[in-house]
Amino acid sequence: MENVVSRLERVLNPRTLAVVGDKQASGYMWLKNMKPFTGTLYSVQIDPKEIPGIEALGVTNVKSLLDIPEDVDLVVCAVPRNVAPYVVADCVKKQVGGVAMFTSGFAETGEELGVKLQEAITQTARENDLLIVGPNCMGIYNPRVGVRFSNEQPAGEAGNVGFISQSGTHGINVSLLAAANGLKLSKVVSIGNSIVLDASDYLEYFTADPETEVIGLYVEGVKDGRRFFRTLKAAAARKPVVVWKGGRTAAGARATQSHTASLATGQRIWDALVAQAGAVPAQNLDETVDLLQMLRRAKPGTGTRVGLMAMTGGQSVVLTDAFESAGLEVPLMSETSYAELATFFNVIGGSYRNPFDMGGTIGGDQENLDRLFRILDADPNIDAIAMEISATFMSRRWANHPEQLEEFIQRLARHRDASTKPFLTIMHPGHAEIEVANQRPRLQAAGLPVLPSFDRAAKALRLCVDYHTFRAEIG
Repeated sequence: MENVVSRLERVLNPRTLAVVGDKQASGYMWLKNMKPFTGTLYSVQIDPKEIPGIEALGVTNVKSLLDIPEDVDLVVCAVPRNVAPYVVADCVKKQVGGVAMFTSGFAETGEELGVKLQEAITQTARENDLLIVGPNCMGIYNPRVGVRFSNEQPAGEAGNVGFISQSGTHGINVSLLAAANGLKLSKVVSIGNSIVLDASDYLEYFTADPETEVIGLYVEGVKDGRRFFRTLKAAAARKPVVVWKGGRTAAGARATQSHTASLATGQRIWDALVAQAGAVPAQNLDETVDLLQMLRRAKPGTGTRVGLMAMTGGQSVVLTDAFESAGLEVPLMSETSYAELATFFNVIGGSYRNPFDMGGTIGGDQENLDRLFRILDADPNIDAIAMEISATFMSRRWANHPEQLEEFIQRLARHRDASTKPFLTIMHPGHAEIEVANQRPRLQAAGLPVLPSFDRAAKALRLCVDYHTFRAEIG
């Protein structure tokens, strides 16, 4: 399909939107989702019992898509599957930009009728060059213009992380979990059965999209593997791309057929494809968001030697185990560094060999934290720095003295800005979940990566180092 990127620009950034088939039984879900939409919103509904409820929402209702007096950029189709072909035919006549087809019950069911209906819609769309997102999908989320497929998704301010999801639920979960971690998204597209547009088309769009700096992708299968590989490789050459593959196990592969009618590919083939394309592999939702956060907030680095900063001796041991187990190194530092550390480090109950057991050293004098950062940054044996922020010792104090947290964040942010090495923090909630839930966003608002466990932090760093190393090796 020609000019798909420029045509998707219209569909994903609509100025006029029509919702076809929303009903009171579903709580007028789609019309309410679109409440923050900055453009012109129409409803298309023929049932006279539904129209008063629609108009009570302040939405103009018409009996036919063809009655809308202006061009329509995006249609959300929420009708029963047997009605969907008629809606698609009207979209062709109206020359709409594209259709986000929430309607399901097609090839993913395996039923003869569902397969035939999908084939009919596909034929109509392809013969008339109509863009269809889905079917069997949640559609489009663009926070900047207020297009949403969940009323919990933030609206009003766009970010620079784009996400493509073959699952509507994962599209919602990633957008909400990203928001909870202070990541703002440019756009999310839930692509479902992908009868007209495949993952490759959306990858091409996000690669060209100036708003999007990092791309995430949840995929269960693709129709044209060669094209997908070429597109993924081209995208990863310009922007980091995180690929979360669903259906990794034999049973999971079977489930993809009934979910999005996708043909599963052997996991070894997928792993090799992602590696050769230079993308970043993820295995689950948490790992995907961890990687998106790291790729946005941590500086690129190609070294595996990590300086570890812990608050206590026990934590320093398990922190080291986690990073070494992820294939990273926790080396000794230079003699110059140790000589400088000996001038101020409180060795009573502490250690400065790497990992640092630094609680006693920084607890009494926050200036010592700045000194530790400068030494680690200058040490030739250290490529990256990871710091535990202890909920056990700090979160309750910060809850009572928020000004101390602000000073602490400023110190971390100054180091992050001055250093050329990747820097990340680990803030496990432990027993203080409420306090940490309130404090974590403040660190993330300062642009600091905040990971919730040692193991997740270590794996995210390792995968990011592998990505940047690959990019550096191929130039």
